[in-house]
Amino acid sequence: MQGMTDEHATTAPTDAPASNMGSNPARFASFEEFYPFYLSEHQNVISRRLHIVGTGLVCLCLLMVVLWGVVGGFQYLVAAPIVGYGFAWVGHFFFEKNKPATFTYPAWSLMGDFKMFGETITGKRAF
Repeated sequence: MQGMTDEHATTAPTDAPASNMGSNPARFASFEEFYPFYLSEHQNVISRRLHIVGTGLVCLCLLMVVLWGVVGGFQYLVAAPIVGYGFAWVGHFFFEKNKPATFTYPAWSLMGDFKMFGETITGKRAF
């Protein structure tokens, strides 16, 4: 992918990979419209990898809740959002240097995490 340059500062918000640290991105009418923006916010390979690891750990936590039950697996239920957001936000703040889309589009961002995870583990997207 192309590196981040000043040319992104003059493009529309949906085309700006790392320029939303303090801005409000454009509104999207559907997840299909949102997903390209989501991907543009995940161009840094380390950030993407942190997202994949975090989402994988969320899946493992939720599997433990299913296997142990909500009462026996309560600590995994608590851990799921902490590890998921923890890995993702480290990627955004330290590597991508942008504001996570979760703050503006919480549901679509979560859907984007799982879609990107699915595409990665099935080989449709590079790890």
